[in-house]
Amino acid sequence: MEILVTRSSMPSYEEYCKEIKDIWDSHWLTNMGTKHRELEQNLEEYLEVPHVTLYTNGHLALENAIAALNLPEGGEVITTPFTFASTTHAIVRNRLIPVFCDINTEDYTIDVTKIESLITDKTVAIVPVHVYGNICDVEEIERIAGKYGLKVIYDAAHAFAVKYKGISSACFGDAAMFSFHATKVFNTIEGGAVCFKNDSWVQLLNDMKNFGIRDQETVAYVGGNAKMNEFQAAMGICNLRHLEDEIAKRRKVVEHYRERLSGVEGIKLCASQKDVESNYAYFPVIFDGYKYTRNEIFTMLAEASIGARKYFFPLTNSFECYRNYPTAGAEKTPIAQHTALRVLTLPLYAELSLEDVDKICNIILV
Repeated sequence: MEILVTRSSMPSYEEYCKEIKDIWDSHWLTNMGTKHRELEQNLEEYLEVPHVTLYTNGHLALENAIAALNLPEGGEVITTPFTFASTTHAIVRNRLIPVFCDINTEDYTIDVTKIESLITDKTVAIVPVHVYGNICDVEEIERIAGKYGLKVIYDAAHAFAVKYKGISSACFGDAAMFSFHATKVFNTIEGGAVCFKNDSWVQLLNDMKNFGIRDQETVAYVGGNAKMNEFQAAMGICNLRHLEDEIAKRRKVVEHYRERLSGVEGIKLCASQKDVESNYAYFPVIFDGYKYTRNEIFTMLAEASIGARKYFFPLTNSFECYRNYPTAGAEKTPIAQHTALRVLTLPLYAELSLEDVDKICNIILV
């Protein structure tokens, strides 16, 4: 039987059918109906943040969050190349220039000791990325942003339900974007959200995602279409009920991986972060000096019908579409490049059995 790198968490068929029954009755399928509004409210309470605006996917959520800052065209945005393509694309699609900062060796988030050296008179914002559920050094980023008058938007796609010193990851920066893609700890099939404190953004983000339509006769903003539909919202309502149980199951899987793979020469596991309540989103392993390379392990697992992912490889600053940008080139971010060439995320989801974890580890340790 194939073991996938992840498997979507879902409620029971009966629970979802019960949740969508009133959608059938009303025929209200989209345009911010009752399910959409209910999920926004539920998430505001769960994430302990003043405002949540839902989107059809995380990418458009991030694009809109950056656009809401109204940054000057051509401004520079410091970010990391150790991320999914969406992060960098969202910056560039807002006519801004990504400036790639290297990552640290401990949790693979942006290296805060290198941010200030990249700041110029054109720098307007920082877009850090929480990676694998690991939280960036939010305190140092806040200090730097305050010192230089910079905006901060967190790509928190991996960090839903994570807390630092008891504070939700949704609460840091000017805004935080979450992805609710099917592969995430919490999913709405596809989907995403922007979390923020600025009251004026409520109308602005709704305008951005709904053509700027205020009522049947008023279009006040040149917006697009990025609304979450009612079926997505219904899936989110259901999944949120079971989230704590799902995270607890994922924790057991991670703990078993650690029991099997810790202390092996050439295998590096990501340490647990101090003061952080994890969501156990991913299990990255660095193969550096091990008897098999990352690519060899990837092939060995694939031959046993086990999925793993070279996540993140390649770096976004090595993409062909960014090769002409001033700070592009993987060689300019050597820690990120070193990591990208050696990292493999192993299968991790709530229903993954410990027997399957043993099967995976036995192949790696053979």
